[in-house]
Amino acid sequence: MKTKLMMTTLLAALVLAGCATPPPIDESRLPATPAAFKSTAPATVGEARWAVVPPADAEPRGDWWLAFGDATLNDLIRRSLVGNTDLQGAAARLAQARALLRSANADRLPQVGASAGAARGTVAGQGPAAATVWNAGLAASWEVDISGRLSQASRAASLDAQSREALLQSTRLMVQADVAQTYLALRFADQERRLVRDTVAAYRETLALTQRRYQAGDVAELDLARVQTEVAATEAEAISLDRRRAELENALSVLLGEPASGFKVAEDTALAALPAIPSGLPSAMLARRPDVAAAQRGLLAAQARVGVAQAAWFPSLTLTANGGYASPELSDVFRWSARAWSVDALLSLPIFDGGRRKAGVESATAGLDLAMSSYRQQLLQALREVEDSLVGLQTLSQQADVQGQAVQSSTRATALSDSRYRNGLVSQLDLLDARRSELRNRRAALQVQAAQYQATVGLVRALGGGWNAPA
Repeated sequence: MKTKLMMTTLLAALVLAGCATPPPIDESRLPATPAAFKSTAPATVGEARWAVVPPADAEPRGDWWLAFGDATLNDLIRRSLVGNTDLQGAAARLAQARALLRSANADRLPQVGASAGAARGTVAGQGPAAATVWNAGLAASWEVDISGRLSQASRAASLDAQSREALLQSTRLMVQADVAQTYLALRFADQERRLVRDTVAAYRETLALTQRRYQAGDVAELDLARVQTEVAATEAEAISLDRRRAELENALSVLLGEPASGFKVAEDTALAALPAIPSGLPSAMLARRPDVAAAQRGLLAAQARVGVAQAAWFPSLTLTANGGYASPELSDVFRWSARAWSVDALLSLPIFDGGRRKAGVESATAGLDLAMSSYRQQLLQALREVEDSLVGLQTLSQQADVQGQAVQSSTRATALSDSRYRNGLVSQLDLLDARRSELRNRRAALQVQAAQYQATVGLVRALGGGWNAPA
């Protein structure tokens, strides 16, 4: 009769445990998004809705930076993947998450332990004389996961570990992109420094000519002072660019995890052609962004933790077994007659806990809402970053064409002004204005070109590494 009652109780517990099901993900709370990015999609493309699909962050991305064709950049990124401290920290956090997963999985397995000891004291009803009892034995226990609590906890820990792995990938991509953008900024700083120094040299030639003409009495001292002012002002700009280059070089050293004091990148104004971006990029490529994948796994882990909190309302069943020996004489501890054993099954269910379990479910549900909000925000941010990069590349290409025309016109104007000034046909002020205009337009053209390279790397980061869709 007792056995039948116990089996009935266990069956009821199993039925109740089936109710501990975490709530489904409400996909209606995810943002609507087009099938392709608006900066590359035809006008007829309609809207679709995001769904919780398997992340593609494990898809190979290849060495996207090779498209820039720069051996120095390749070497810098290789070194950063070894020495960057952010990467090392992300790897350590992943190791912690994997250790927690192993701990959660261990809770689902039987636990076995050995014990040995001695106790001395009096025994009730046997007089005041003290006695010593020696014991040794084994104990085993196993919690039957009838409510799914342990499996849900293990699943949550597994998703946390996967999220940390995705964040490691995200950190790796971030470091690669930061190195590329900082290096390209340094290369354009080299070009701008070269341009300003060349302008200083041209001003010095004009200054030498003006000094000769002043000494000959052909021009006033005001003309000489004007050229001297331009030389000094342009030299000050060159010094400012020297400082900026040094700061970019020091920033690169930090990204590589190397001391700035011994770090050096040789000056070089050569740059490969800007990589071409294919049209019609699908928005589904965002599934391979590591940060989006991490946010999605965080959402699924929060969902599993709701199941863990719900399982606290249902019974827990623990099976235990003990066996060993006990004797008042140490020499008799392992005699067969000193053996003892027991097998127990404990079914427990809290009756009143002051609202602890309800609070646990509410906390886990709030955590799920928070994870959903974070996932939604990550999706929206990812869409914005891609659209910003795409529209930036489009408008910068147009701006580069127009700025190139301005450079050609200003260069021609400077050449004509210089010739006419040497022949005494225009004033020195006209020549200085032409040189200022040419320098301004050339520097603007460099800045537009630099922005194109930065936007290209930004698109690489926004798409999760390159622009080739995963297979």
